[in-house]
Amino acid sequence: MQYQLQYQYDAVLLSLRSSLGAVLSEKLGWPLHEGDIFHSQANIEKMSRGEQLTDEDRMPWLLQLHEVIQRERSSGSSAFVTCSALKSLYRQILLHGSRALHQHFLPPVPTDVFFIFLHGDYSLIQQRMVSRRGHYMKADLLHSQFNVLESPLDEENVLSHDITRDINDIATDVHRHIMSLGLITEGNTSFSTAAD
Repeated sequence: MQYQLQYQYDAVLLSLRSSLGAVLSEKLGWPLHEGDIFHSQANIEKMSRGEQLTDEDRMPWLLQLHEVIQRERSSGSSAFVTCSALKSLYRQILLHGSRALHQHFLPPVPTDVFFIFLHGDYSLIQQRMVSRRGHYMKADLLHSQFNVLESPLDEENVLSHDITRDINDIATDVHRHIMSLGLITEGNTSFSTAAD
């Protein structure tokens, strides 16, 4: 059985990232695991105060997301996982767990896994962050996230999208990419973005 996990990450665009994940999850019937709910209370409080997370703060969170990913892959299921995997090391931890911290040569990204990189202009992302409501991460942290962002390389099996595009257009492209990998066929999903 083929399975596929899609990790969706970006600099910060929490609302777009979550919205895209929700659209894809609904259209394909795959579970959506929102990375934000896996943060510890200490991390949430730190971000609420406008303090940036360190690598040490993020490690338990990333390892927990790795466990979610491994559970889905082991069960043969397809799923979406959303998180801000800002650094190459973070993406390696999502794929390989704690081995990424101790091994210099890791296997390549599995073909059943791909990342979506949602990217955009700093001022647009800041404007969207300021206008969102109810999220603990302060817009003041945007600068620190851009400072640590390591854009993904082609060998990380990444699909890049500019956030100025319509969310349904991005979702359609992601669906096509999943089909091109042979992970689903047109016959086993009813994917449509036309005014539904």
